[in-house]
Amino acid sequence: MKILFTKSLDKKEVADKLGTEVLVDFVEVIKTEFIKTKTFGLKNYSLIFTSVNGVKAFFENGFDANENLAEKNYNKIYAVGSQTKKELRKHNFGTFKLCKNASELSQFITENSVNEKFLHFCGDLALDVLDEKLPLQNISYKKIPVYKTELLFPKINEKYQVVVFFSPSGVRSFAKFNGFEDLKIFSIGKTTTSELKKLTENKIITSHKNTLSDLLNLISLNLTI
Repeated sequence: MKILFTKSLDKKEVADKLGTEVLVDFVEVIKTEFIKTKTFGLKNYSLIFTSVNGVKAFFENGFDANENLAEKNYNKIYAVGSQTKKELRKHNFGTFKLCKNASELSQFITENSVNEKFLHFCGDLALDVLDEKLPLQNISYKKIPVYKTELLFPKINEKYQVVVFFSPSGVRSFAKFNGFEDLKIFSIGKTTTSELKKLTENKIITSHKNTLSDLLNLISLNLTI
């Protein structure tokens, strides 16, 4: 059994979960680069982060947030994904609301936070879920691209039985020069699966917790079935 992960991961973590009987390779299908962005005041804004890179680029550019609830102009922080939350914690910031994906976050905001003004620190290829839904509810929302994503379009010559995907852009990058025939497919979450469904009718096994740990558990479980 040979598995291809479309992202570099900690080899030991993967081996601990999957064992040593499967052969595992990693290939980067996308590349990210921070965008130099001039800082500005964030008073009265709620902040949205939907990726680890968005958090890293936010602080790399010198932005700062105020989480002191006792102050009038504090920033609420909304995050998508446990890894994004974990990256915020590295910078000593908490999360007002954590959601599994952008659709879930959009629903929460439209039901609970319609009077807030939102800034979304994201990549240049970020999905338009929030951009499409929030303004329709007259919610103030603006994307702030702080990193760019380049699709690398690798040609995979090795034969694999399983391929694992981590983002919609990663799916598009892989699909340009590679097919999905006879592949067992795993996906980190709902938005990545939605992109896969545009390109293949293969069964897609999706992590509904949107975490690497859960994804590896799913792979381990399904490889023994």
